[in-house]
Amino acid sequence: MLLDPLNAVKEDLKQNGIIPDVIPVDPPFHPKALLVVTFPTNQEALLGNTLTKTDTADEPTVAFTPMQVPDEIDEPTYTLVMTDPDAPSRKNPKFREWRHWVVTGVKAPPTSSIETDNLDALLTKPAVTPYYPPTPPPGTDKHRYVLLLYQEPSADFSIPADAPERKNEPADRKNWSAARFANKHGLKLVGVNYFVVVGD
Repeated sequence: MLLDPLNAVKEDLKQNGIIPDVIPVDPPFHPKALLVVTFPTNQEALLGNTLTKTDTADEPTVAFTPMQVPDEIDEPTYTLVMTDPDAPSRKNPKFREWRHWVVTGVKAPPTSSIETDNLDALLTKPAVTPYYPPTPPPGTDKHRYVLLLYQEPSADFSIPADAPERKNEPADRKNWSAARFANKHGLKLVGVNYFVVVGD
């Protein structure tokens, strides 16, 4: 029996350790959206495919489905995160997680954009944590780079000025937790994707 796409995502996340390394087992995660991640090199994240540091050097665009909500409902906004649970390596993840990117105020494109086939989400605010490309240390084998899309609790959601996510020197980015961050701010996980870069 074939799995529907959202259940297939969930099963993949379990098989490849994203659950529980990044996403807690409890409460169970039920994907609500398919998250599409495309880099300027035209390379996409495809649930664990291997990309290179060159492929992923620049900030990607994202799209997610389902894209549209009824007109009478306030348009939801989202927070997007990219995190590495395999820092400095999967065998020795003493810096798990390493925070690569946090951006709030992400919105689905307007209907007019959908009609012209531009499905890229709109990043309406400057990044809280600016994009830091994958740079796995030599000899550390495969690193999983996990992208998480969270629905925000309200349209005026923001990260406080003194939050850890605004401290963005490399040393400040290690030993972070996407799950703790989401719990603290009332964020609801709705979509996940990931890719692999090898530290060679």
